[in-house]
Amino acid sequence: MNNIFFYQTAIGEIGIAENRGCITNIFFENEQIPRNNIIYETGILKEAARQLHGYLAGKLKEFDLPLAPSGTEFMLRVWKSLLNIPYGETRSYQEIAQSVGNAKASRAVGQACNRNPIPIIIPCHRVIGANGKLTGFGGGLDIKARLLELEKAK
Repeated sequence: MNNIFFYQTAIGEIGIAENRGCITNIFFENEQIPRNNIIYETGILKEAARQLHGYLAGKLKEFDLPLAPSGTEFMLRVWKSLLNIPYGETRSYQEIAQSVGNAKASRAVGQACNRNPIPIIIPCHRVIGANGKLTGFGGGLDIKARLLELEKAK
């Protein structure tokens, strides 16, 4: 069972979930939240919220939190690769596919980004189409654009 707590942020209400001291999920306002969560603010959730607020204020460029995303082996490799995209930079789905050793897996990378349970902290918003266009994001393309603009301002 996860603990979850909700925080008002510059991009709307965000739910952050943890299990055994590791962040497992971030939920945007428009997302369905599993019922098996307990609403309880733990120390790690407070710290995650503090870092998220710092990031959204443009003061924090790198998160330092224990993460425990749940997914397939391929998804975990993709999410690990996303953590290597520097603040203020973007990568294409194909570049991420190449980084995980399968240059033809661009669509699978897209699916892994779509299923990223810890957006923002695992920066799937930094992945864009090969043509430079913004593509899907759980919080909506407007939030993806805002996050990328925030990072460009450095």
